[in-house]
Amino acid sequence: MKNENDGKKVYLVGGGIASLAAAVYLIQDAGLKGADITLFHDSEKFGGSLDAKYIEEQGGYVMRGIRMFEEKSFNATFDLMSRIPSLTSPEKNLREDFLDYNKENKTCSKSRLVSRGKALEQKALRLNLRDKLSLVTIFLRREKSLEYLKIEDYFSPAFFQSNFWYEFCTVFAFEPWHSLMEFRRYFIRFVQDFPVIDTLEGVEVTPYNQYDSLIWPALEWLKKAGVNFAGNTKVVDFKFEDKDGKTLLKEIHCEVAGNLAVIKTTENDLVFSTLGSMVANSSIGSMQAAPVYQADKKSVAWSLWENIANKSQDFGSPKNFSEQIDKSKWISFTLTCKDRTLPDLLTKFIDRKVSNFGGVNLINSSWFMSLVINYRPYFVNQAKDTYICWGFGLFPDKIGNHIKKKMTECSGEEIMKELIFHLGFEKDEEKIINSLVCIPCFTPYVTSQFLPRAITDRPAVVPKGALNFAFLGQFCEVPQDVVFTVDYSVRSAQTAVYHFFPGNKKVTPIYHGLYHLRVVYKSLKTLFR
Repeated sequence: MKNENDGKKVYLVGGGIASLAAAVYLIQDAGLKGADITLFHDSEKFGGSLDAKYIEEQGGYVMRGIRMFEEKSFNATFDLMSRIPSLTSPEKNLREDFLDYNKENKTCSKSRLVSRGKALEQKALRLNLRDKLSLVTIFLRREKSLEYLKIEDYFSPAFFQSNFWYEFCTVFAFEPWHSLMEFRRYFIRFVQDFPVIDTLEGVEVTPYNQYDSLIWPALEWLKKAGVNFAGNTKVVDFKFEDKDGKTLLKEIHCEVAGNLAVIKTTENDLVFSTLGSMVANSSIGSMQAAPVYQADKKSVAWSLWENIANKSQDFGSPKNFSEQIDKSKWISFTLTCKDRTLPDLLTKFIDRKVSNFGGVNLINSSWFMSLVINYRPYFVNQAKDTYICWGFGLFPDKIGNHIKKKMTECSGEEIMKELIFHLGFEKDEEKIINSLVCIPCFTPYVTSQFLPRAITDRPAVVPKGALNFAFLGQFCEVPQDVVFTVDYSVRSAQTAVYHFFPGNKKVTPIYHGLYHLRVVYKSLKTLFR
């Protein structure tokens, strides 16, 4: 019997979790053959921002970012996980593996706020009455009224010296000039975790880094299903045509090894494209050298979006997100500890008996540095007695308190010296530095999705009148959802697939804590503690 989808080709542009999730749903829920699905990515390694790796020549690991999870709030991600078998525990799927791990390994950051080696009292939020009322009334504001407003436009200056702000912004990477609209979405989405914002006890983590725990298993499953992976392929433009007042994507323009190729598509084919990239144009430094940012080489992830946005106002405004690097960049750094020197010193702030994910936020650091540590192996093939720490600085253009340079200008060793100064470990400085490798990473667009915007600056997953295409990832609009999460990318994939293949399956609903009286009561009680 002939399948109605026989002959239908689907092209997925972008190698991140959004495209991988779309491929899984296309096969499992839409009934497509893997051989009829092609993923294009501009580099050889798929995974997008979840691309942790080991750098042999430096003898250390590097991660451009890490992700935290929570089962209630990340239900789209857990739906995807339930569909992919674990590589480390083949008798389980990824969701089962994740839940079992987090039953045994609880998160609790006992010293989130640290100043010059001293843990501070962190339970009290230290909000004034005006800002407490502002937090309550923000729930009542319509999103349209918040377009282009910044967080600092709404709260008093004292808000940004409160424990609440230190604890909120360091877990979610918000800065005062970021979007009030996105802040509101986050506060609503994670209101159930408000009572434990000082300890992060609601946070759950993958057994290993997100590449090993999510991307790698998904890639292996998709390869076995016959999906085509076209790495080192730059998709540079789309050609559209009007068809009875609707829009048909007719051509995909690619560059492969410097040569232009054109793929013609029909109304029967589909093209799902990830827009923009939070990790585009990243650069990596070393213990001896700072990362070098090449401003003149714009990533194809952004130039593709700019090219198609010029063709329709329904395709969003990429320049709103890509041309404010001074407000969207940070420096992250990954520490590969070769022995227990630093991990043992950090037990002053992180109780290793109860925590598999400790967060330390150095609130008096002019770079506003934060550090997390994984006492358990964070990579599948991690050497014994090796420990991984990861950190970031939200204000990388400020001069350090100890190292009198901008964070963007610092090598891994200089970042370590600044970090050691703020942790109060100076007497062990030489021993610590000799025991590890610190690899810094400059990421110019990492918080660009938080920049103040209009609702229409991000296009709909399926734009009005789109006959055979959709947009995926962090820079399309998923109403009420929160960007900078794996869940956002997965839900965009579900939205695209279920639009073009309607059936019994529906997009995983967003959890709304405000619908539960117990959550509201506990949150209000927390606000006034």
